[in-house]
Amino acid sequence: MERPPCSRLCSCLAVLALLSPLSLAQYDSWPHYPEYFQQPAPEYHQPQAPANVAKIQLRLAGQKRKHSEGRVEVYYDGQWGTVCDDDFSIHAAHVVCRELGYVEAKSWTASSSYGKGEGPIWLDNLHCTGNEATLAACTSNGWGITDCKHTEDVGVVCSDKRIPGFKFDNSLINQIENLNIQVEDIRIRAILSAYRKRTPVTEGYVEVKEGKTWKQICDKHWTAKNSRVVCGMFGFPGERTYNTKVYKMFASRRKQRYWPFSMDCTGTEAHISSCKLGPQVSLDPMKNVTCENGLPAVVSCVPGQVFSPDGPSRFRKAYKPEQPLVRLRGGAYIGEGRVEVLKNGEWGTVCDDKWDLVSASVVCRELGFGSAKEAVTGSRLGQGIGPIHLNEIQCTGNEKSIIDCKFNAESQGCNHEEDAGVRCNTPAMGLQKKLRLNGGRNPYEGRVEVLVERNGSLVWGMVCGQNWGIVEAMVVCRQLGLGFASNAFQETWYWHGDVYANKVVMSGVKCSGTELSLAHCRHDGEDVACPQGGVQYGAGVACSETAPDLVLNAEMVQQTTYLEDRPMFMLQCAMEENCLSASAAQTNPTTGYRRLLRFSSQIHNNGQSDFRPKNGRHAWIWHDCHRHYHSMEVFTHYDLLNLNGTKVAEGHKASFCLEDTECEGGICGRSGGMGGLRGTRMPLSPRSPDWSPGLALTLCHSDHCHLSPPGPSLAIVRCWRHGHDLVPGAPGFPRAVLTGTGRSTGPPGQDPGLRTLLHLGSAAQTLISMPLPLWLPPTFFWCPNAKCPYHTRLSPFNSNSDAPSKSRPQAGVALCSHF
Repeated sequence: MERPPCSRLCSCLAVLALLSPLSLAQYDSWPHYPEYFQQPAPEYHQPQAPANVAKIQLRLAGQKRKHSEGRVEVYYDGQWGTVCDDDFSIHAAHVVCRELGYVEAKSWTASSSYGKGEGPIWLDNLHCTGNEATLAACTSNGWGITDCKHTEDVGVVCSDKRIPGFKFDNSLINQIENLNIQVEDIRIRAILSAYRKRTPVTEGYVEVKEGKTWKQICDKHWTAKNSRVVCGMFGFPGERTYNTKVYKMFASRRKQRYWPFSMDCTGTEAHISSCKLGPQVSLDPMKNVTCENGLPAVVSCVPGQVFSPDGPSRFRKAYKPEQPLVRLRGGAYIGEGRVEVLKNGEWGTVCDDKWDLVSASVVCRELGFGSAKEAVTGSRLGQGIGPIHLNEIQCTGNEKSIIDCKFNAESQGCNHEEDAGVRCNTPAMGLQKKLRLNGGRNPYEGRVEVLVERNGSLVWGMVCGQNWGIVEAMVVCRQLGLGFASNAFQETWYWHGDVYANKVVMSGVKCSGTELSLAHCRHDGEDVACPQGGVQYGAGVACSETAPDLVLNAEMVQQTTYLEDRPMFMLQCAMEENCLSASAAQTNPTTGYRRLLRFSSQIHNNGQSDFRPKNGRHAWIWHDCHRHYHSMEVFTHYDLLNLNGTKVAEGHKASFCLEDTECEGGICGRSGGMGGLRGTRMPLSPRSPDWSPGLALTLCHSDHCHLSPPGPSLAIVRCWRHGHDLVPGAPGFPRAVLTGTGRSTGPPGQDPGLRTLLHLGSAAQTLISMPLPLWLPPTFFWCPNAKCPYHTRLSPFNSNSDAPSKSRPQAGVALCSHF
């Protein structure tokens, strides 16, 4: 019997209600939702501690990597002490974080991970339910009763979010020295009209929020060191003087509401929560806070060059950094990435031993950003290559460059799994409010809609999808704070956005990948041209918090490069797979030969997620000669340049297969236990190929094993001069430069670390510059079981070296791009 329509409707609604939360479930563990997707926080009611519970104060201390984490220290009975990690739990961590004004605890750490504290161990065998108003209300052995040592000091990691309406408990303020500042929020409020109209805001009153009320700080005890810390928090590398007369005139016209404390910073803190409370300000007879003979504290900050509202010339006058010897790589956003330093002409990484906020802030300020909001450890922003230059860095916070800090030049015990990184404070530019995604299944995808001015009004509209690509999508994802772009869509048939934003308002968008916002990319302006129209043909993106980072081992290329001649009858598969240059079609297939530039290469996935070909298995192409599929026809492009930078040859790498990979450091593929690359040759894998972090793709120059399509990511390329094959040692071409090509998709002045021309791109960089020896005849190797010897045939930059070969097993594949 057919069910009535209302029954069918109820069933559909029930299914939709079930699917809606499931569609977002996969994003629950992501760092954050977009700002426009978040719900307002509930009103906070501060719990009251029982009357018979001891009055205490808490602080987070030690070698911090974020301002909201650290060793738990308790002030009790006139003395600061620590907490033992025995029986400590996440419930106790919640109590600590909430008592300090944070929404919740993310985790906790044992065994003095933030360094050993001093003084008594006040609490041991601590048991909390998580609902206590204060840590003193939890049960324990009793105050100071413990069998622990300071090697067991506990630490917590709190959420960055502050509790709305939080108010600092100052009942013990007169008894405590060195108490850290605890406020709900802080801001720079522009007062003068000239600064209210600027983005970012660089000058104004310093105000703190306490109990839902914004209050000024009395400047009687205010110092330049305080200004430096505040400016650093808001993304500015330094502070400057300002016109005090103007602010005196303004302050005399209005009654101010002052915070009852002053600040006492050393200037090296990354956040005011690490500063100490200064003296209390005076009170009038009605016990209202006053600032006798003083004014509200004002800061005037110097923006970095990228964010300067007055242009580069004004920036250079106020803040003149020297050419930095440090750079950031591998980050999704401007001001974040793996730290790399230049030493002896070579870029290398920094080991994360003793890496903390103070040292990270030196790096951030050196690059024109503010202080560090996080000192990243454990290569969470990708692994580097090459040497590890610095270890156990200890900065005071006053250094101009990380090179000026104390460090251990020995990197014994360190590897690239311990590469240090930073996330710097950057100015609020308000760019997220001018862009949005609509119609997607989750907040990380959708149709791109922009806010533009038309006829004096701000209107939302679509972006034309014609010629829309991954580089433009990268700019969108970064502008919205959503990480990397995983896909760019030129058609959005199933993403129905705002019906009032169905008009195309931006077309002809072309980005370099370094822009701060989509509006900074080249586009048609108000003269929109979108032949296919809008709605279904609007631009769309899908973003991801993580991305693969494919890094070439340039040293292997240097050590294995050589030339050889090979007859055409041995290159039929390369011909069939379109790996030879166009002139090969005119070469006699039986008597002709081609000259090959050959080398081995190794590519590591040092990123934070798997690399997967964009094409599904249905789009893979079968190549009969080698009897395998290509999951992508072009993996990356590479060029051969002469010394004056002119391209004389080009080549590419197509696909890859499981046998090309090896696990390093015990890291293997995360799905199926087979490794990270799979399914690109017969028989097909039941899963899509993915190249997991920590896996290396090794391709050997002498391998004849037909395991995958053409060669390495760094392709063998055809090299010619005046239309003829290269003759080694010919005049005008004594040396060769092998260089990767592509466009950078990183923030201004920063490469995101995605150094292969996948869908992520990279900046061109020279990999080798060296003489090319001719090896005739070549030595051939048969490679059973997908193994081949690793040959050091050529020492870098020395063609006369005998370079005895060394062997170690490597997975290999036949090179395909020939000339």
